[in-house]
Amino acid sequence: MSPKTSTEATRRFVTNGNIELAVFEQGNPKGETVLLVHGWPDTHELWDHITPHLLEKYRVVSFDNRGAGESTIPREVDDFRIEELATDVSAVIEAVSPGKPVHLLAHDWGGVVGWEVVSTPGADERVASFTCVSGPNLDLLGQLVRKCLSNPTPGNLAKVGTQLLASSYTFAFMVPGLSEPALKFLSGRWPAFIGRFDGFDATSVKTAPTLQRDMLVNQKLYRANILSRLWSPDLRQVSVPVQLIVGTGDRAVRPLVYEDVESITGILVRREVESGHWSPISHAETLAEFTTEFVDSLATNRSSRVTP
Repeated sequence: MSPKTSTEATRRFVTNGNIELAVFEQGNPKGETVLLVHGWPDTHELWDHITPHLLEKYRVVSFDNRGAGESTIPREVDDFRIEELATDVSAVIEAVSPGKPVHLLAHDWGGVVGWEVVSTPGADERVASFTCVSGPNLDLLGQLVRKCLSNPTPGNLAKVGTQLLASSYTFAFMVPGLSEPALKFLSGRWPAFIGRFDGFDATSVKTAPTLQRDMLVNQKLYRANILSRLWSPDLRQVSVPVQLIVGTGDRAVRPLVYEDVESITGILVRREVESGHWSPISHAETLAEFTTEFVDSLATNRSSRVTP
């Protein structure tokens, strides 16, 4: 490993309006920037299994989403709309890589926010690629639900029912107070729970000291976004190259939610991994390998278009 490559993360805070985001940087300062965006109920520490595989080649940046870890905790539900979280991502990009686009690698709600980022006009000036892991585009999902319900064949109803069953816990999250006892119970048993849920060794799960608080606070993500996006989808085209990593055994986000993703993307690479939902923990090396291959393939394509 190059002596200039940092394996220790340095922390700083990036401000977006009244939100302060804890940002962590490490890796090769001369490499392209890979920005990691986590989901519920994680912090930047979700990526601890992946970053060692990226440090030598890339400058690796992660951060705690608003409402998680060391970042600001907003009070209002509307503060958790994905449009707001997308501005946090943009603020971090501007702070860590002004004038040069970054590569996004995002999981779960980080992926949901990532779709919002890359669907925004001018996204290709800030984002060079988007690798999405277990993070549906809520507008695309809303369109799928509406299409299936408008033509209620047994096959279409089965599609909707499959994902609704997988997402049944989210309905409890959308009712204030309903799921708090269960989440408080789970927070003390989280490694064992997700290890059993996904079928991997629970000792590999590291939890943040803010886990219980983050679980409870970030239920507002579900209240702020699910119903509004499903009932009124606003599909936009994505000009940024997208890599979709689908966990074939993901019991929270079923593969069918990506059914029409080709309709909104230009460059699209779809890859499958035999994993559950928390593949950044259970299949970290594979995700790092897929991300590296995708980023490098885009760089090769750019170089081949340059006239000698």
